[in-house]
Amino acid sequence: MAQETEPVTGLDRIAEIEREATERLAAVADEAALEGWYREYLGRKDGRLSGLLRQMGKLDPAERPRFGAAVNEAKERVQAAYEGRRTALETAALGARLAAEAVDVTLPGRPVEVGTLHPTTLMTRELSEIFALLGYQTVEGPEVEEARYNFDLLNIPPNHPARDMWDTFYVNSSHGEIVLRTHTSPMQARTMLAQDPPVRVVVPGRCYRYEAVDASHESIFFQLEGLAVDEQITMADLKGTLTEMARQLFGAETRVRFRCDFFPFVEPGVDFSASCPACGGKGCRTCKGTGWLELGGAGMVHPNVLRNVGYDPDRYSGFAFGLGIERIVMVKYGIDDIRNFYANDLRFLEQFAGTRI
Repeated sequence: MAQETEPVTGLDRIAEIEREATERLAAVADEAALEGWYREYLGRKDGRLSGLLRQMGKLDPAERPRFGAAVNEAKERVQAAYEGRRTALETAALGARLAAEAVDVTLPGRPVEVGTLHPTTLMTRELSEIFALLGYQTVEGPEVEEARYNFDLLNIPPNHPARDMWDTFYVNSSHGEIVLRTHTSPMQARTMLAQDPPVRVVVPGRCYRYEAVDASHESIFFQLEGLAVDEQITMADLKGTLTEMARQLFGAETRVRFRCDFFPFVEPGVDFSASCPACGGKGCRTCKGTGWLELGGAGMVHPNVLRNVGYDPDRYSGFAFGLGIERIVMVKYGIDDIRNFYANDLRFLEQFAGTRI
C-alpha cells in the first residue's frame, strides 16, 4: 500500500481512518489477512495512521500538539483492537486443532504386545526347579571352551571320532585347541576341579555340533547336564533321580527304562527313556508304536574322569546324565520338527505365550 499523500484535513480524517480500520479488522478471518491489515494501517513505513504523523509539518504550529495526540490515541485504540482480534483468531485456530485431534478417553486402550519366553527357556527353568527340589545347584559355563575340558578331562582321547573337525566346530586360536562346546559336560570337570565332594549340579546351556540339519537334528541345540559325586553313590541313585524327574515332567504314572549304551565319560553307560505321555506306554504315532520315548544318556562317572580332576575313585563314585531340552519339549507337546524352535515363526512361538511347561 502506497504511503498516504493526500492533504491533512484535521481530526475528522483521523476518525475516518480509525473507523475504516476497525470495520475491516472485524472482517479479517485468518492470520495472513491480519498481517496484511496490520501493514496497511499500523506499519511503521507505509501504515495509514503512522503516515498522518509525517504530515504534521503542513499544519500550523499551534495545531500540531493536538493533532499528534489525536493520532497517537487513535493508534493505541486500533493497536488494542488488533491485539484482541489476533487473540481471537489464535483461540479459534487452537480450538479447531484440538477438535481435529480430539481423543475419546473413554475408549479402551490399545493392547501392548508382551513378549514371552522361548519354549527351550521355559523347559530349562522347569528342569532347574525340579532338580533344585532334589538338592541340585544350577551352574553355567562358557560356550567357547578349551578342548581340555570338552574332551581330555572327560576321557575322550585325541583319536576319538567326536574330536574330528567334521563333528566339532573349532575356533582359530593361538591358545591351544578351542572349540564350540559339543555338550555341557565340560562343566563337570570345571566344577569338580573347583570343589571337593559332595557335588550335585545341573548345567543347562547351548551346545554346537557340526551336523546336517533335519527334522530331528540341529547344529545348535540346548542340553541340561547333571552330575552327582559323593561316597557310596550307586546306579540305584541314578535310576531314582531320573525316575522322579520324568514323573515331575510327565505325570506320576510315568515309567523309566534303562538300556546299555556307551559314552566315554561314564562306565557303565545307559540311554534312558520314559513311557510315552501321549499314549501311556501303549504305543502310538508319537512313540512310533514302541510306548517309549528316549530322553538322553546317563551312567556312572568313569574312574578316569574322577582321577583327572583329583578325586579318588576308590572313595568316591557318582553319576552323570544329559538331557536334550528340545527333545523333551517335542515329547511333551508332540512337536515333530526341531527346526521349528529356531525358525523365528511367531505362529509356532506364540503357542507357548503364558505357558508354564
